Amino acid sequence: MSTTIRIGVADLNGQARGKRLPADYAEKLATGAVRMPYSALNVDISGADIADSPLVFETGDADGMLLPTGRGPVPMPWLAGAPALYPMWMFHDAETPFAGDPRHALAAVLARYAARGWQVIAATELEFYLVDDSGVAPAPPTPPGAPAPVFGEAILSLAELDAFDGFFSDLYAGAEAMGLPAQAAISESGIGQFEVNLGHGDAMRAADDTWLFKMLVKGMARRHGMAATFMAKPFPESAGNGMHVHFSVIDGTGQNVFNDGSDAGNARLTHAVAGCLGALGDATVIFAPHGPSYARFVDGAHAPTAACWGYDNRTVALRIPAGPPAARRIEHRVAGGDVNPYLILAAILGAAFDGIEAGAAPPAPVAGNAYESPLPGLAADLASAVAQFEASPAMARIFGPELVANLAMTKRQEIAQFSALSERDRVRLYLETV
Repeated sequence: MSTTIRIGVADLNGQARGKRLPADYAEKLATGAVRMPYSALNVDISGADIADSPLVFETGDADGMLLPTGRGPVPMPWLAGAPALYPMWMFHDAETPFAGDPRHALAAVLARYAARGWQVIAATELEFYLVDDSGVAPAPPTPPGAPAPVFGEAILSLAELDAFDGFFSDLYAGAEAMGLPAQAAISESGIGQFEVNLGHGDAMRAADDTWLFKMLVKGMARRHGMAATFMAKPFPESAGNGMHVHFSVIDGTGQNVFNDGSDAGNARLTHAVAGCLGALGDATVIFAPHGPSYARFVDGAHAPTAACWGYDNRTVALRIPAGPPAARRIEHRVAGGDVNPYLILAAILGAAFDGIEAGAAPPAPVAGNAYESPLPGLAADLASAVAQFEASPAMARIFGPELVANLAMTKRQEIAQFSALSERDRVRLYLETV
């Protein structure tokens, strides 16, 4: 048994910030005995303070209180002895959430649904690359016992999956130990690229699962002598990494509020779609949060580029999957794998709720190839995305003014940092941080 524990909280980039503590601290966590600077949740992608943040020197770099989310202890099976991790979130005091904590942003959105007697059910699909980063630049990995690295596209290849059987067996065992609902794994189109689906459940649980699963994938890859990356576009010539989000809403009787018994779904479904489409531009910085994120948005490359929707159509931004009416749901396909799970779910679900409240109507669903449709899309680059996010009343309503301001400062510092780096150093910066 490990003599230490870890406590961790998600910063605005989705990275875990926290402490390593003696094991007996576990008994004190619920009392707020562990504190950490508010500014730690507002550092840049490299972990540096934001130069103009009021959370640093202007306010004395004050501490916030960390309290358990109720999810721990969670083992960390990629480390020797599998020490316990206690996921935390930040408060001013026992009753007052810190508005700059991304988990609180999602909680506030889910509270709007709860006020109507609704619960959001969500699931995520995560794409990532296994890479060999032992050289000057990351490269495709060599499977254990193989004479050479993997090569070529291997869509849905069982042989590609089984070539890394040791990694995936340990990944599934680790997910089970951590209480993560890892389901189907497939080989994707990129060289050394894979996707794992996580099972559906309560939306906050789904966000927690996704945050923890990304840690598990990266840690287990290191244990097997590789790196794993969720970068949106780690290799210019290969497919990007996406993170698709599926969600539905159930009422107090357990009925799906999007279901009217038809294949099309009801007006509430289309209102939610309209809300999500209307927010795509303003929320681009949430779906594509880093400089390299924008390389993924290429027409015809399985990454949506236009604000459109359709039924069982994988070229659109919002897909309504086929299936029984009782399971009617929305699949949001825009985000890259490099996102913060709490912020993306807050953005999607907040926009959907706004659309339902307003009774918004979407354009007609797209049939066929949406890449050929001249439709409005996302912000063109990170700087444009930050400016649009910062000026958006909808984003202020969903996230609150404090988080909007903090994220904008964080991203502007990242833009300056990114522009000063060589291409090789850019990849090194993001390879495992996202």
